[in-house]
Order: sequence, then C-alpha cells, then structure tokens
Amino acid sequence: MSKEIPVVLITGAAKRIGAVIAQSLHMRGCRIIVHYYHSESTAKNLVAEFNQQRPDSAHAICADLTQLERLRLLIEESVGRWGRLDALVNNASSFYPTPVSKITEEQWLDLMHTNLAAPLFLAQCAQSELHKNHGCVVNISDIHGERPLKNHTVYCCAKAAQNMLTKSLAREFAPQIRVNAVAPGAIIWPNNSSMDDKTQQQILDRIPLNRLGTPQQIAKAVEFLLFDASYMTGQIIYVDGGRSLQD
Repeated sequence: MSKEIPVVLITGAAKRIGAVIAQSLHMRGCRIIVHYYHSESTAKNLVAEFNQQRPDSAHAICADLTQLERLRLLIEESVGRWGRLDALVNNASSFYPTPVSKITEEQWLDLMHTNLAAPLFLAQCAQSELHKNHGCVVNISDIHGERPLKNHTVYCCAKAAQNMLTKSLAREFAPQIRVNAVAPGAIIWPNNSSMDDKTQQQILDRIPLNRLGTPQQIAKAVEFLLFDASYMTGQIIYVDGGRSLQD
C-alpha cells in the first residue's frame, strides 16, 4: 500500500473480530473507518479510544449493508474523511442456522446481502480509489465456505460465493488492487450460543490443534495480507487450527 498514512475501512468493526482487526491495524499506524449498524455506542467508544491514542486517527460511520444504495455513500464518506482510501476489510457478516425445511426469503436475502452482495458492491464503489492508491481488499470468509456446516445451508452458500468473489475480483482488479481472504475456523463462540459445554468440546476435539483460535490471530493474518503480501492476490488463508483437514 501507499507510504502515506493508510486509511482502512472495516465493516462490522465495533466488536468481536472486527474490533480486534481495527485495533491491530490502528497500532500499525493506519487511520481506521469503523463501520457499524446497531452497535453505535460501542463503535463510538472504540473510535474515541483510538483518537485518544492518536488524534484524528479514527472515524465511525453507520450503514445498513443490506441496503445496497447505502454502500456508495459509505465509501464516499470514508474517502471524504481523509481524502483517500487504501484498504477495505469486509468483515461484517450475518450468521445463524437455516434448516432447509424452514428457510425463508428474508433469511436468504439477509445472509446473501451481508456475506456476498455488500462485499461485492463495496469493492465496486471503492475500486477507483483503491486503484489510485494500489490498495487492497480483504474478505473475512469462513472454512464453511468450503466445508458445509449442518443446518447452515444459506450461510455456507454465501461464504462459498464470497470465496469465488475473492478470486474473481483478484483477476479483475489486478495489477493495481490485490484481493485476498482470511477464512477463520473456530475462533470465538457465536453470540447467544446455545451450544452446551459438551457440544463445544466435541467441536474442539475435531480440531487437530485441540483449541480455539483467537481474534488476534485473524487480525494478524489480515495485517499480513495488507502489508507483507505484495505478491499475493486471489488467495484464501485458512486460520483454523487444521480443522479444514478433518473428514
């Protein structure tokens, strides 16, 4: 990326893995656009923390990623804040079970919008600015984009499509823009997880390294792709403790 202070837009950056990615890239010296939708107070607190550490280094923007007309405005406001945009990290994602017998159109649209349509159209809207700055796109995928998770058909289809989106954009945006993805395995349990201790242990037992990963490990993979992988594009890095190797 450019030698100027890079500006990075991270979707869903107010909490969980997104917030850790934002913290990691802020420590690296980036200016951070914290996108949020429902988590206003959390996002603004994170931005205030960043700006206290380094003045004028973070900004929060609210946007509903299922409203495609809002995506152009999100990119425009991101670019307008400091006059540039160097990287887009598509982290925001809806995730919940959709047993086939109960799938609704609303669920289909929500999961496809947040996991596929929003990353596509955000990249489209950001293309000219990223091209100018030899920028990067990093998509946060999932190992279940390759290995289906029972009762999560729509989510898995969306993540599989996002993996192809990563590769397709890498070809179309080259050589000026690199596009890669990070595919986490078991990192942190879902919000309001109904899994009991036994179920969680069964999942851990299927991971060759026998433990959860950490959000910091995902953030380090993103940081690597942005700053240290200048000859990588169209790649999906699995950060999963070896879980994708299992039958």
